[in-house]
Amino acid sequence: MTARGQDPDQAAAALDENKLIAQRRDKLQAIRQLRHAYPNDFRRQSTAAELAAAYGDQESDALQQLAQQTTVAGRVMRMRGPFVVLRDGSGQIQLYMNNKSLPEELAEELKRLDLGDIVGASGEIFKTRTGELSLRVSRFQLLSKALRPLPEKFHGLSDTEQRYRQRYVDLIVNESSRRVFETRSRIVRFIRQYFDALGFMEVETPMMQTLPGGATARPFVTHHNALDQRMYLRVAPELFLKRLTVGGFEKVYELNRNFRNEGLSTRHNPEFTMLEFYWAYAAYGDLMDLTEDLFRRIAIEIADSALVNYQGSSYDFSQPFARLSVQGAIEKHCNLADGDQFADHDSVVALAQTLGIQYNPAWPKGKIVMEMFEQRVEAKLDQPTFITEYPVEVSPLARRNEQNPEVTDRFELIIGGRELANGFSELNDPEDQAERFRAQVAQKESGDEEAMHYDADYIRALEYAMPPAAGEGIGIDRLVMLFTDSASIRDVLLFPHMRPQQDHD
Repeated sequence: MTARGQDPDQAAAALDENKLIAQRRDKLQAIRQLRHAYPNDFRRQSTAAELAAAYGDQESDALQQLAQQTTVAGRVMRMRGPFVVLRDGSGQIQLYMNNKSLPEELAEELKRLDLGDIVGASGEIFKTRTGELSLRVSRFQLLSKALRPLPEKFHGLSDTEQRYRQRYVDLIVNESSRRVFETRSRIVRFIRQYFDALGFMEVETPMMQTLPGGATARPFVTHHNALDQRMYLRVAPELFLKRLTVGGFEKVYELNRNFRNEGLSTRHNPEFTMLEFYWAYAAYGDLMDLTEDLFRRIAIEIADSALVNYQGSSYDFSQPFARLSVQGAIEKHCNLADGDQFADHDSVVALAQTLGIQYNPAWPKGKIVMEMFEQRVEAKLDQPTFITEYPVEVSPLARRNEQNPEVTDRFELIIGGRELANGFSELNDPEDQAERFRAQVAQKESGDEEAMHYDADYIRALEYAMPPAAGEGIGIDRLVMLFTDSASIRDVLLFPHMRPQQDHD
């Protein structure tokens, strides 16, 4: 091993890269002697996609007669003799750069060209003997010198951690990564169009809050100097969005960033994107119907089919989603026949012991039930399933079920063993909500860092009367994972959070 802990192959590769960087810096210095090395006066006329759409189907003779001139710009991705492939934001275009037909100064400029450089070029559109649309270059200009070489073309940027840390390089060399984020943008755009068409209004709520609320989660803490006040990055926008329904906005949604001071995993990032929406005079059953329709339409929009493949499983969104209560799911997947095992706290504790569940005996009954579900059932729910009737102890903002006050009118959508959506009929009874907040405060005082604070202003808002309503949150990152067949949440985040790394030039 070397002094830096590298193996010999890594050390040799680093030395070679440093030599290449030194050579490119020498070329840059030569350019600086002649002109401005990073000009900003170049303007392109056409993108690669525009040229392919306009001329891709034309015959070579027709293009020759047309003698169409244009100007393009992009990054040099391949160099093979006089042929240079440029990539811009829309695709690739091939340049034919014959140094024998170029002016002497441009022929010299061509010698200073490297893979990764960004250039602009003008010339005539033509097709090669193999039928590839190309540009016969009469003039070109180096616009930005790449001082670091791109990864070796056959293997690309294959180190997963390096791809996440250097996303800019990943996007240059890995077309599959670019497609993921283009798809993400399409999904978000479609969601906005979907809710706008249903008459929802998009709103924005605070990302820094004096009290973290709307979810049971550990918040990030900061400090506002001018107010000399502790503040929190929001864990959810829920309580502010519901204040808006009190104010008379009956259908609202927000595509928002949330922050939860929790662990990192293939499913969790401390900063993530959520869709949250609230619908007055609707109940949680209406939300389940809407969610099925939304997922079906996204599938058709993105995949042109209601059938979606994810990590070896197939999901047919044209079929109705299964609906199963928390208790029913436990009974089904743990092979239980006796519903009396959920009758009271002692029965639930005995069942948890039988199933080998990790739990705290001091927890209330509903929290232990949820541990059973999360430890023994959730991962088994592969096909789209709405899990309903969550215990009231773990649903502090949801409306109690009128037939069984121990559970709430709440659901979570589980696909591939992971939660993608969480919705419920909203609790609009201010006295019940105040009681739930006080129970959360007691949990916090007993050491639960994820329990909620008592939000007196939110109780005040409910006392002005909130209409019956339903609300839902959908995790955008996990949704994109599903529709891009991505195994890790880091694959769908442009800049995922990573542990600090010591850089070495």
